[in-house]
Amino acid sequence: MKRMLIVFAAAMPIATLANAQGSVTLYGLIDEGFEAISNATTSGGAPGGRQFRLDATSGLNSSRWGLKGREDLGGGLAALFQLENGFELNNGRLGQGGALFGRQAFVGIESKQLGTVTLGRQYDSVIDYVGKLEFGDSNVGTGHSAHPADLDNFNNSRRTNNAVKYTSNDYGGLTFGGMYSLGGVAGSVARNQIFSLGSGYRSGPITLGVAYLQARNPATSLFGSNPSDTPTSNGLTGTPVLSGYAGASAYNVIGAGALYTLGDAIIGANYSNVRFSGIPALGKTSAVFNDFEANLQYHFSPRLLGGIAYNYLHSSHVSNSVGGANYSQLSAGMDYTVSRRTDLYAALQYQTANGHDSTGAVAVASIAGVSPSSNRQQTVGRVGLRHRF
Repeated sequence: MKRMLIVFAAAMPIATLANAQGSVTLYGLIDEGFEAISNATTSGGAPGGRQFRLDATSGLNSSRWGLKGREDLGGGLAALFQLENGFELNNGRLGQGGALFGRQAFVGIESKQLGTVTLGRQYDSVIDYVGKLEFGDSNVGTGHSAHPADLDNFNNSRRTNNAVKYTSNDYGGLTFGGMYSLGGVAGSVARNQIFSLGSGYRSGPITLGVAYLQARNPATSLFGSNPSDTPTSNGLTGTPVLSGYAGASAYNVIGAGALYTLGDAIIGANYSNVRFSGIPALGKTSAVFNDFEANLQYHFSPRLLGGIAYNYLHSSHVSNSVGGANYSQLSAGMDYTVSRRTDLYAALQYQTANGHDSTGAVAVASIAGVSPSSNRQQTVGRVGLRHRF
């Protein structure tokens, strides 16, 4: 009996050490706001006039909770995982089309010498390296500040399933990475596949990012990545900015952005080129979008941050009656930090449209996160509260 006690006592420090080398963290964020929307349309397409609502999905952040963990394996290696759930605070529904961990779900290995490899549902390189430079991803820009229809995915509207991802270590401010998603279609390696590459650089006041993303059969692979998505009801078909191009065989994004900190001010700009190619309904032609954004943020005090951004989106003419629309959007916001975990904010977006959209109809304003306008103008105002835990 005495020997057993000695062995047990000797083993206790080892067990404690092994436990200390691993950790699991529960975290989350709740963002709720009151919104007023002009010129909203009903689900049937009829003009609905003004709309007032509570919304927990298009604030400074969308509401979520998650678990992430890391275990030291020795030799400079560590195992890690992250499971992140999105939800609608006002009705308790799951976000991302009903996915339990629809925001992120992955497991991987990290090396201090070689970088990190992860597998699962993840963010693409456009989100990782350029999206964070968009005004809509700042601490004063809401989800409505995203580029129209978030067509370039800078605002993280879509995730990638079945993905293998590599992220480098930081080399003097330089980082890079790539991702490949297997389509999983028997007899066709290319069908439904997604891949992306990107790089970022940060040194002193300068932050830079560039990335490329390609998705084959995007209505199914990328825009149709949530459980409730179907070929006729997904991120492509829900907005006239893009719905006419839902049958495209490929979707390509080239994005670049920069931020420069000058005293209390942060000056930024970003650009994206988006191409939908091989559109069957339009004779296998391509539709091209060019999006430009300039933004400014300013710290009026340690607690008060304000910002403004202008975004211009131009779509190419695909035929005499389809395409050629232009969308101009002005976004502004203010954020006041109440405590380390809580802040109050207000935001406003105004958008105008002209030309003809992807469906061949006269273009209407279509601010991200709300139903399209009943005419060429639309305004969204929001006041909200964000709390982290």
